[in-house]
Amino acid sequence: MKLVAALAQPGFGAIAEFKRRSPSAGDLRPAGDVVATARAYEAAGARAMSVLVDERFGGSWDDLRAARATTSLPLLAKGFFSTRAHLEEARGAGADAALLLLRDLDDARMRELLAASAELGLDTLVEAHDADELERAVALDAPIVGVNARDLSTFTIDRTAQLELVSRAPRDRVVIAESGIETRAQAAAAELAGAQAVLVGSTLMRAPDPGAKLRELVERPLVKVCGLTRQEDVDVVVEAGADLVGFILAAESPRRTDALLEAPDTVLRVAVFVGETAETDADLVQFYGRENGHRSRDAVLFRNSERVGTVVDLPWGERDPSHLERARSTAGRVMLAGGLGPENVAAAVAAVRPWAVDSARSTESEPGIKDHDAVRRFVEAARS
Repeated sequence: MKLVAALAQPGFGAIAEFKRRSPSAGDLRPAGDVVATARAYEAAGARAMSVLVDERFGGSWDDLRAARATTSLPLLAKGFFSTRAHLEEARGAGADAALLLLRDLDDARMRELLAASAELGLDTLVEAHDADELERAVALDAPIVGVNARDLSTFTIDRTAQLELVSRAPRDRVVIAESGIETRAQAAAAELAGAQAVLVGSTLMRAPDPGAKLRELVERPLVKVCGLTRQEDVDVVVEAGADLVGFILAAESPRRTDALLEAPDTVLRVAVFVGETAETDADLVQFYGRENGHRSRDAVLFRNSERVGTVVDLPWGERDPSHLERARSTAGRVMLAGGLGPENVAAAVAAVRPWAVDSARSTESEPGIKDHDAVRRFVEAARS
């Protein structure tokens, strides 16, 4: 099946959506051109394209036909489908997959539609909004499960609940995080929770350049600035475009802070520990062992209690010419740390292709005090 194959490939991606309006947000791009948008999404590396065919979203079957004539991407038809005839119409208009909402369909009808989809050669994205619906999706053996952060009755967004459901979904399913994704860090949060992709619509359709915004949401590396001790520095780091803000909670560090500072939910907060951990409300924990009175060379990145990456760092107080080669040969998600600053991070990214880069000492004027110009230059260089 085309959509399953596209979403199950290695790495993290996105289903990019086309819709002109939203019942919750109103007009997004009333004069949106589906052909131009499809071309932009494909050029930006979308795994698939979702097309709203319901008039409440400013869509029609003609939009799906136009997209099919334009792009080779797998196409997901989105609407409120409840009969085999709806699925036949989707297939006839060029869809590779169709959305099925558990909110609107009981298990008996869902089984009928899943069987009909298989007969028609359509993939299905079975959408869940809460724990009960996720359990139903799993019991129905849905191969692609979408977890929507938006309650379709109230239109409210709850990304925390969404991430919890994503983390609970079986790993033998393709899991998609839907709605509420506006930044690269929020997309990364879904990735770390276990999603293979995000489905993004309103954020892209509001953007001046939907393709460029799509590329921004899924591009790597993420950029982390660590050793933050002052709120004014956190604010500058966020304004500069960093994705992760780091707070060192280790007694021996000259960059120690006693508590995590405030940051918007557009970024992820990282608590850094050495030797032992403590409870925080951080999004991620960066944990170093303690060796000879100092931190260990490398660290482990945790989301809740699950290991989600490796921090490849330098030995305490030393340089190592094999540093980049060690990072390049480390399996899984790699956060590259140690000696990175505005002058060398671009070359390090080119050499290693890490999941994230991390700077502390090289972006400060003194321990725990950030040089705001250096922060901005570091973020810009890492993005280059």
